[in-house]
Amino acid sequence: MGRMGLAIERDAFSAADFEAFSRRLREGLEALALVLARPGFGEGPASIGAEVELSLVDGAARPALVAGAVLAETDDPRVTVELNRFNLECNSRPVPLAGRPLAALGADLESALGEVARAARRHGASVVLTGILPTLGEGDLQRDAMTDLPRFRALSASIRRLRGGAAFELRIDGDDPLVTACDDVTFEGAATSLQVHLRVAPRDFARLHAAAQLATAPVLAAAGNSPLFVGHRLWEETRVALFKQAVDERGDLPGDWRPPARVSFGYGWVRDGVHELFAESVALHAPLVAACGAEDPLACARDGGVPRLEELRLHHGTVWRWNRAVYDPADGGHLRIELRALPSGPTLADMLANAAFALGATLALADDVDWMLPAFPFEYAHRNFYRAAQHGLGAELLWPERSAPSPRPLLARELAAALLPRARHALVSAGVDDAEA
Repeated sequence: MGRMGLAIERDAFSAADFEAFSRRLREGLEALALVLARPGFGEGPASIGAEVELSLVDGAARPALVAGAVLAETDDPRVTVELNRFNLECNSRPVPLAGRPLAALGADLESALGEVARAARRHGASVVLTGILPTLGEGDLQRDAMTDLPRFRALSASIRRLRGGAAFELRIDGDDPLVTACDDVTFEGAATSLQVHLRVAPRDFARLHAAAQLATAPVLAAAGNSPLFVGHRLWEETRVALFKQAVDERGDLPGDWRPPARVSFGYGWVRDGVHELFAESVALHAPLVAACGAEDPLACARDGGVPRLEELRLHHGTVWRWNRAVYDPADGGHLRIELRALPSGPTLADMLANAAFALGATLALADDVDWMLPAFPFEYAHRNFYRAAQHGLGAELLWPERSAPSPRPLLARELAAALLPRARHALVSAGVDDAEA
């Protein structure tokens, strides 16, 4: 589920807590608008970073519930807990995009993963990198698998409350269709991802975010590695369907409509900038937690400071878009796009190659969004994403064309092959060393 920023020290909140939190969200949106309007805010060289989620397994490659002990053994600030007790997450330090960013990223992640592996061996476990651990059974994902921390208990309790106490139903098609149910969010912990961060200037955010949305389907089609879940052959990248359903707070609702899902590809092209996406999170989704920090974000912004926007970032972190906007108060404040669709593993080299393809394709397509978006209604990008997750390189995708009719169908393997040289060229144009690109 990733880090949430503001510390969550309890797992229950009152109606007054949620009222105060909602008020702080509105103030945070206003403060964000003030900060974004400042000349020069968020400017600076592009940089990248990554988060890698991993599974811990025993000698039989079965999940080992030793994450807490392994984390204590590592004492490494780059390593943090995840939802379930057989998961951990490694976070790289940010590195400049120019030069040899992937080598630097790889060295940092290799060091962190090596430290986890060393600590895991002390507890009879080892590290596996993959979108879904194929040895998982439903019995491994019951309530006792969840990491016992207030923030996870609070998330779980709030989602179950919004569902009216109904069980979480999973329905995933495939060669061996899966229909099952669970009482908690622990099935989400089976999905482990590589999340790539790209720092962008505010003026470039809408263009680059649209490009990331376009690029995600062909990149995901090439990167999928989790066709198995609890013994069922499902999607090429089953993690996409699993994550959406495992934290779906909507339950069974009367009527012929359903509110927006908390895990989604989004609902339209971003036209004006990053503020749209934070406002969307606040407008469409009820808060799951209601912890307020000491900062008055609006007063801070009005006084010329860089507000932490703790509540807004906390809430936005519980709305899981596959390409998510990030506001970070560090380094004078900046924005990032978090590319969340890639699976973890199967090796560090694979992950770096997938990250390079995702970043390069995003940068390449950013030059084309002015003509692509009018020729490509958002619903087709949404369709592409789920087709790529289902069928991988064999998926039939739609792609915008300069001449009508647009879009037109294209096999994912053909589209990915056509994008690879463009992605490489875009990386070089952004300052990445030629050999590395």
